[in-house]
Amino acid sequence: MTAASLVVKDLHVEFSGFVAVDGVSFDAHLGEVRFLIGPNGAGKTTCIDAITGLSKAAGSARIGEQELLGRPVHKIVRLGVGRTFQTASVFDELSVLQNLDIAAGRHRPSVSLLRTRRGVDPAIAQALEETGLADEIATPAGILSHGQKQWLEIAMLLVQDARVLLLDEPVAGMSQDERTATGELLQRLAAKRIVLVVEHDMDFMRRFATRVTVLHQGRVLSQGSVADVQADGKVQEVYLGTAGAATTADMLAVPDLPGVAAGTQKQEVD
Repeated sequence: MTAASLVVKDLHVEFSGFVAVDGVSFDAHLGEVRFLIGPNGAGKTTCIDAITGLSKAAGSARIGEQELLGRPVHKIVRLGVGRTFQTASVFDELSVLQNLDIAAGRHRPSVSLLRTRRGVDPAIAQALEETGLADEIATPAGILSHGQKQWLEIAMLLVQDARVLLLDEPVAGMSQDERTATGELLQRLAAKRIVLVVEHDMDFMRRFATRVTVLHQGRVLSQGSVADVQADGKVQEVYLGTAGAATTADMLAVPDLPGVAAGTQKQEVD
């Protein structure tokens, strides 16, 4: 079953009087890799936390006719919403297959996870193929590369039949080859699922984003195509301000993104 659109309207998140997200609206659809970007403290991860029930929020976040806000986390998961975190959450001591068995909710006794398998569940086999992990089926998750661990976490969402993938900095710490493979994976997944990416890697965003929402101080600063946000003077001003020592040479060193200093690619953001 494919996903309807994710539509977020007037999202508001407040912590003890501090407004972290203030009236944010955006949408995400099948066939696109949707990005949320912005400098430190912009509210990007907080938006995902609100959508997935980890932070109390006002406003609206809907998948089709289903309102997500106000539901407990497990019910949001049952509606097909899956998310990853900045650090992959996998069982290091278990194999790739065993991690996927657990994610699929097979409810097998823990001892049976160690037994020789006669076959692989078709949903698991498909997730392995989609994420490029078919050759790592018996590999302990703890010795996978950083990128492979992130792909395993995505595969765990796929076997749960997640229709909406909310990915928090999925390429942080990856090699360039792993970043490229991840971007291509997200493009493939977006054909049948909603893919929303929180990211601070500007090169990755330029290469793989279909549409972008730029957040600043909890509000939407700009949104549209990559070209749209690159040309927005407000976006250029914000990134120059957070970079601090940006120079004209710095700007020219970042192709196709005027006003974004190279140093901002290394920033930690939320």
